[in-house]
Amino acid sequence: MASRMQQGQPLFILAEGTQRTRGQNAQDSNIRAGRAVASAVRTTLGPRGMDKMLVDSSGEVVITNDGATILNEMDIEHPAAQMIVEVAETQEDEVGDGTTTAAVLTGELLAKAENLLEDDIHPTVIVEGYTEAARLAQEAIDGQVLDVDLDDDLLVKVAESSMTGKGTGDVTADTLAGHVVRAVRMVHDDERFDRDDVDVHTRTGASSSATELVEGVIIDKEPVNDEMPRSVEDATVAVVDVKLDVRKAEADTEYNITSVDQLTAALDAEENELRSYATSLKEAGVDVVFCTKSISDRVASYLAKEGILAFKSVKKSDARRLAHATGAKRLGSLTDIDSDDFGHADSVSIEKYGEDELTFVEGGAASKSVTLLLRGGTEHVVDELERAINDAIDVTVAAIDKGGVVPGAGCTEIAIADHIRSEAAGIEGRKQLAAEAFADAVEALPRTLAENVGMDPIDALVDLRARFENEGRAGVVATGQFGEIADPVEHGILDPAAVKREAVESATEAATMILRIDDVIAAE
Repeated sequence: MASRMQQGQPLFILAEGTQRTRGQNAQDSNIRAGRAVASAVRTTLGPRGMDKMLVDSSGEVVITNDGATILNEMDIEHPAAQMIVEVAETQEDEVGDGTTTAAVLTGELLAKAENLLEDDIHPTVIVEGYTEAARLAQEAIDGQVLDVDLDDDLLVKVAESSMTGKGTGDVTADTLAGHVVRAVRMVHDDERFDRDDVDVHTRTGASSSATELVEGVIIDKEPVNDEMPRSVEDATVAVVDVKLDVRKAEADTEYNITSVDQLTAALDAEENELRSYATSLKEAGVDVVFCTKSISDRVASYLAKEGILAFKSVKKSDARRLAHATGAKRLGSLTDIDSDDFGHADSVSIEKYGEDELTFVEGGAASKSVTLLLRGGTEHVVDELERAINDAIDVTVAAIDKGGVVPGAGCTEIAIADHIRSEAAGIEGRKQLAAEAFADAVEALPRTLAENVGMDPIDALVDLRARFENEGRAGVVATGQFGEIADPVEHGILDPAAVKREAVESATEAATMILRIDDVIAAE
């Protein structure tokens, strides 16, 4: 090896076919990839953002303007671009909304960093400046938190702001937001909030205005026998994880039957075993059975004769919600059962929706579980509505639990940029340029909002700065044909502070991580 190196022959340490990009080329490639992904969702931002149609290799179509969904559905291969997807996923997991904001901000931070790199500012200096600016941004967000009581009317505005522009329609957004707030209030208390207590169930065949809030659990199941009752009031509920059928031996066995009496005895034993399931449940006072496994036709017939309503092959997630809502225990056997093993519901009923039937379990005794039954004309409509409702639920909880609300419509972003610029003079050296670039990147968000509502983005940004300077609060409000610059609080446009905090934090982390990369080694 030493001999070869002395002779000037190349020494290969990477596998054949490995591609390596270094220095400025690596930085340029990563920045372009990140910017491209961010630009893909830019036009979806705001109340008048446009939708994207995504078609996968099998022909499945998704129509949405939800940033996290768009980025997840896109077939992205570039590793730096994947980091933008992770930003959206983190935003979705932590606060449930603001994914497009986080992605666009990441792209803008990379774009501003590209200009700084061209001016020979070292990536480490940019990273340090961005980190300092992000700290100042968090201060600005804290300063924008409104000193108001989080009553139901205000939370409805928060939920409605989250859903506006997501296919819900302006007419029904207020109604849907009211359902969301009532659902959260029913299950939320000072000690805990279990997201599983609020379920979302979709069903096509009506407009979104037909959406209803059900105080209970909905499962997509029909009774195992047509002779069973369709409705049970004041129901005792059993949730079982055992197969209601003839038991099978664990080992392979053979039985020699030599007479008709032996055959009759075997059949009678089998029949008695099947009948005993229904008898045991009836004697225990059970009215409704939810079984996660199979129920044989003969057992179903016996249950029907006893007047017991039964459902088989219930999903484990549904069984968990049913047990939680009614106070029932998950039973692995029907021997030695007593009243403490069962739950209670005010009513269990089956209702028909088109050609399908849904089972409603309402008024659970153990806890407050609620279900939003979403309606829509097509599958694409209800899918997008479901995404919007889930976001609205998450932002409502974030507003209650994670630090209040701030003005929306780009107002908080203008405040962030203004605060960073006012404090930038105290930042040493070239990091000051990076901090000012961070402020410019944040202002791209209200500029994009203005562009998406039909306003001139430059004029709108100038007006925003002037109104903020003079009045202390201004945003891009989508009123009339092209929108206007106005006070977002007066128009009921509010966002959870946690959404802004998370967007700044995750976007800064992703951008600085990409900027630190100067060598990309890709295997074949």
